[in-house]
Amino acid sequence: MLVQLTYASRTAGVLGANDVKDILAASKRNNALVGVTGALCLNNGIFLQQLEGDKAEVNALYHRLLRDERHRDPAILDFSEITQRRFGSWSMGLLSSLEENRQIFQKYSGSRDFDPYAMSVPSLRAFFNEIVDNVRWLG
Repeated sequence: MLVQLTYASRTAGVLGANDVKDILAASKRNNALVGVTGALCLNNGIFLQQLEGDKAEVNALYHRLLRDERHRDPAILDFSEITQRRFGSWSMGLLSSLEENRQIFQKYSGSRDFDPYAMSVPSLRAFFNEIVDNVRWLG
């Protein structure tokens, strides 16, 4: 069964550029091995990630993230069965708070600061739909 999981967590500390590059490299490598695809957003100290793949693999990956000391306050924001992948060609893409991406973060946030914890499921889905083709990705 193919599923999609969207979660948010807060960073446990300040992440530097090298930390972010290391996270992205490890995600790409590890996700490719188990057939998980997705996108990772980092803004205002909050990770927002959408993972897609086999239900057991996505579940196992999320449980590993729960044990990762870089994450705190993890919350599943959306979980559903899907018929096809949105990020099928990438093991992981990273969307950072670059100036040209700021408007998209703001568009879907109910407050001045991007807060995925407060976003509705339809807003989260619309956000990921828009960012696939319309933002500058790192990695």
